[in-house]
Amino acid sequence: MKQPITGYLIDEEGDWVARLACGHRQHVRHHPPFINRPWVVTEEGRAAHLGALLECPRCDAFEWPDHIVEQAGRDRR
Repeated sequence: MKQPITGYLIDEEGDWVARLACGHRQHVRHHPPFINRPWVVTEEGRAAHLGALLECPRCDAFEWPDHIVEQAGRDRR
């Protein structure tokens, strides 16, 4: 399922990660020749891709975003 990019962050290894509207995150690395995303290395390039759609495999797998947790002991009737 395609989701729009809403922002970016840098992970602990220094790679760029896109925040998606669904709440998931996805790496947007530029490591030629295997991954070619030159837009990610500049602030202008990243800004130009806000709203761009990325395929979200975690949505396809019906996974919850990491920041959403189930509350234990809740009555589900």
